Amino acid sequence: MMTLTTNKLVLTLATELNGREYLKEISLAEANSAKRDGLVVVFGASDDLMEFRGAIHDEIGAYDGTEACLTSAGLVENDCDNDDCPHFKRAKKAATKIRAVWHDDGGHSWTFETDIPHATFEIVEDGSPYCRGIVFALRDLPA
Repeated sequence: MMTLTTNKLVLTLATELNGREYLKEISLAEANSAKRDGLVVVFGASDDLMEFRGAIHDEIGAYDGTEACLTSAGLVENDCDNDDCPHFKRAKKAATKIRAVWHDDGGHSWTFETDIPHATFEIVEDGSPYCRGIVFALRDLPA
């Protein structure tokens, strides 16, 4: 679970990111600081990407939404050449999920759903809501 220190770091970073303009979501210095503190920032980009910065630096295709699987080591990836790999299926099943949700109906284009303890922040585009991102501590995920 989230400790008081982790909770404060997560909330502080989410507050700092809140209200940022699309394509200026997080600076390199902020991403490096988040990495040092074991924090992960998740936000949407364009209409097809789920971005990770901080303790995880990656992106995954998310056209029309997707689900990312994570452990305290980071994103669960398929190391097999086979999409039906039983090891990968077991790893995904045991992982904690973040669901990227794409909205075509106004409001935020991207939101994220997860059971991971997190704080949210808003990204805007030309003053209008674009994305409701999340910040969480990687150490709050199971191994």
